[in-house]
Amino acid sequence: MGVLSLGAAEASVMSETGLDRTDLVRRLPTPESEGVVYDPSFERLREFSSHLETTTEYGSPSYVSEYRSRCADRTKNAVDDEFTQADWDAVDEAVAAAGEREMVCLDRMVGRHPEVAQCCRLYVPKEYGRIALAWGKLLEPAPEDREPDLYTVQLPDRDEVAIRVLPEEGLTVVLGSDYTGEAKKSFLRLYMRRAKERGGLGLHAGSKRVVLQDDDEMETVGQLFLGLSGTGKSTLTGHGFWLDDPEYAEMLQDDVCALLPDGTVAGSEGGGLYIKTMGLDADEQPALHHAATQSSAVLENVAVDEDGTVDFDDGELTTNGRAVVRREDLPSAADGIDLPDVDQVFFITRNPLMAPVSRLTDAQAAAAFMLGESVQTSAGDPEKAGERIRVVGTNPFIVGPEGEEGNRFRELIRENDVECYLLNTGTVGDRDVGVEETVGILEAIARDQVEWDHDEAVGLDLPTDVPGVDISAFHPAENVTDYDEKVHELRVERRAYLSRFDALDEEIRDAAY
Repeated sequence: MGVLSLGAAEASVMSETGLDRTDLVRRLPTPESEGVVYDPSFERLREFSSHLETTTEYGSPSYVSEYRSRCADRTKNAVDDEFTQADWDAVDEAVAAAGEREMVCLDRMVGRHPEVAQCCRLYVPKEYGRIALAWGKLLEPAPEDREPDLYTVQLPDRDEVAIRVLPEEGLTVVLGSDYTGEAKKSFLRLYMRRAKERGGLGLHAGSKRVVLQDDDEMETVGQLFLGLSGTGKSTLTGHGFWLDDPEYAEMLQDDVCALLPDGTVAGSEGGGLYIKTMGLDADEQPALHHAATQSSAVLENVAVDEDGTVDFDDGELTTNGRAVVRREDLPSAADGIDLPDVDQVFFITRNPLMAPVSRLTDAQAAAAFMLGESVQTSAGDPEKAGERIRVVGTNPFIVGPEGEEGNRFRELIRENDVECYLLNTGTVGDRDVGVEETVGILEAIARDQVEWDHDEAVGLDLPTDVPGVDISAFHPAENVTDYDEKVHELRVERRAYLSRFDALDEEIRDAAY
C-alpha cells in the first residue's frame, strides 16, 4: 500500500520569503527557558485563569470564551493552501512571541500505539491556562525522556484570527482564538496525517468494543462510527446497549482514530473526551451526563448561573457548549483506547431519504466516505447549523488530496474484511429515528440478526427485520413523497459531486447510491 502524496510545497525551505522553515521549531522556548511554566498541575492551571472562572454546583470550573467554535474559514495548511508573505509573517511572529512572554508549556501524548503515537507540546499564555487545563485533561502525560513530535502555539489575544499549519514541521500557530477546540484539533489533524504516512488512514471517528454471548462462547465485535460533531457519534460510541452481564459494550475512543493496515484502530485521546453538552440528558445519555457533572470536568460556554447552577438546555451562549470529561468518570469507557480489530463501520448521516440503516458494498462504503453527508452543526459553523453539507470522511481536518483518502479507505476495509453501513440518526421523511431504535439496530447487527433485502430504487440493501425494532415503520418509500424521483435526483447529484475528485477511482464514483 503506497504512501499518499504530501504536496510539493512541503519539500522546500522558504528562501523566497527570507524565513528558514527548518529553524522554526528550534526557536521555540524549551521547558528550561526563562518565562516558561512547564507542566504545571491542574490546580495551578486553574489558578492561572481563576479570574475567568465560574465554579459550578459540582465544583468544576466553567469558562466562557470569546470564540465558541473552530474558525475553519481562517485555517490554512502549507500542503493544500498557498501561503502568502502575511501567512509566513504570522507564523514567524507567533514563534517569536512564544519566547518573549510568560507561557505555559505542556507535553502530552496523542495515542498509545507505537506506530502512530505522537508527543505534543502546547504553548499558551499563562493567563489562558484554562486552555491548557482542558487540553491537558484530554490526553496522557508524555514520558520524561520523550521529545515532542508536534507543536502548537496558541496566542488568543491577537487582534486577527489566523490558524496556520505547517504539517512537515509539525507546527501549528493559532492566533486570535481562545477556543479550546483549536488546540485539540491542531494536534489531532497532524496525528491523522502521520497515520496516513504510515500506510493507514486517520479518521474522525469513535470506536467501541461489543462483547456478546453466542451459545457458550463470548464473541467480540469492533465497531467504528464516522460522523461530524453533533450527529450522535459520542452518544452511540459511549452507549452501553443496555446489555446484561456477562455481555457488555465499552467505549474505546470518542473522536479521532487511526485505521492501520493490519485492521487495528489506534485511539488518540487517553485522558478524556471533549463532548457537546447542548441538551445533555441524564436519561438519554446517562454516561456522558454523569461524567459532565463531576468536579473533574471542565465546562466551556455552558450556561451557568451565578450560584453555580448548570443548565445544559440553555443555548443562549451557544449551542456548541462543551465539556472536557475524564475517562475514569465514564462507566462505559474501557481501560484501553486501541481496537485490535474492526469488524463494522457505520457512517452517520441525517438524510431523510435514507433508511435508519443500509448495508454497503466496499465501493459504496468508499463512496459514502467521500460523500460525508451530514448536517452542519454549531461545532463547525453556528450560523449554518442545520444546513445539509458534505465533508469527505466527515473529517474537516484532512491534509492532502481527498480523493486518495477514499481509495485508501476502500483498500483498508477490503484487506481487513470490514462490514460497512450507512446509519441515519435523523428522520426518515418526517419520522424521527430515536436513540432506542438506533441502539437496537446496532445491537442486532453486532449479533448478525438483521434480515436484508436489496432495494432497487436506492441501490442498497435495506433491513426487512430487526429484532425489537419496528423497522417496517421506517421504510423510506412509505415515509417520503415522490421517493423514487427524489432518490434518482440525489444519485445524479452525488455522482456529479464525486466526479470532482480526480484522484478517486472510477469504481467508487460509479458506486454512488
